Amino acid sequence: MDIVLDRKELIKYPFLKESQQLARRHVESLEEFLESSPGAVALERAKERVVAALTFKKEFGDENTQSLKPELEIASYALARMLVSCINDRSLIDRLARYEAERASFFLAAEDPEIRRFVALRLQIDPDAVTMPVTGYVELVPHLRDKRWRLVNRDVQRGGVSLEAGEIDELIRERIRAILVDQLPLRVPPGICERFLPVTKEIVALRQQQILEEFGEIKKEAFPPCISALIQAITAGTNLTHMGRFAITSFLHTVGMNVAQIADVFAQAPDFDPDMTMYQVEHISGRGGTEYTPPSCATMRTFGLCTGRDKDCERVSHPLSYYRLRKNIKKKRD
Repeated sequence: MDIVLDRKELIKYPFLKESQQLARRHVESLEEFLESSPGAVALERAKERVVAALTFKKEFGDENTQSLKPELEIASYALARMLVSCINDRSLIDRLARYEAERASFFLAAEDPEIRRFVALRLQIDPDAVTMPVTGYVELVPHLRDKRWRLVNRDVQRGGVSLEAGEIDELIRERIRAILVDQLPLRVPPGICERFLPVTKEIVALRQQQILEEFGEIKKEAFPPCISALIQAITAGTNLTHMGRFAITSFLHTVGMNVAQIADVFAQAPDFDPDMTMYQVEHISGRGGTEYTPPSCATMRTFGLCTGRDKDCERVSHPLSYYRLRKNIKKKRD
């Protein structure tokens, strides 16, 4: 039997082809839509989606009772993707993808079995499966952090990976997240990004406030050994690799240093070039349109930048996690 989702069901899964077709029937011209009252409503809802993604809001149940028309709710999903694409911050893109995946997963968990199967099959996953082909499994789980997802920890028989109860739901959610991340950032026309500026500035300000609250006052004594080693290398006159410069700049920017403060770190080098340094620091810090996040511990090891490991390094998988950990330890001691 063919399944046809009604308008109220389509808003739960805005990434489906049917949902997007519904929105397109009501939005022929993006510019005209944004100038209209419905467009303003949809843009405000789009901002709410991005803010919810930033603040990890997971209160999805109330969305069923809202008065927004289905086509505008779906349009807000498209506009939210445009907003994060204009900002072009990879961490923000990742958060929106996770938020939308969590949202869809929330609704799927309580969905009619036939509709749940319909949506899952559109994602190329059998919701009733108890095994998954190794090739599909390996492709799907790289970003799932729990060690139980590693292939060496799974029961593999005849080319299939056995799944425990409830794991298929987690894999469906991960599939949605991966699809959305791969689609972003979108190529949004510069004129549309300019139109979005009042909204994107609000979002960027919120993100910066979050960083301030998350990391607080900069404590150099809490820097991970790899970052401290890079700073020492600069002072000693060592010519850092591109990845070394990228790692230290993106880390210092993320924990709250401004461009001038980061440039001061590089100014300790004997061959300091002010113009070149400012250009590189501004580019990595987001002045060029993309705000980069620091590389993970695994990436640092790959590029030979993981040095001076200590016991706290064993507890984390990212330099930022080390920094948070050491700051919290110092705070408790104080």
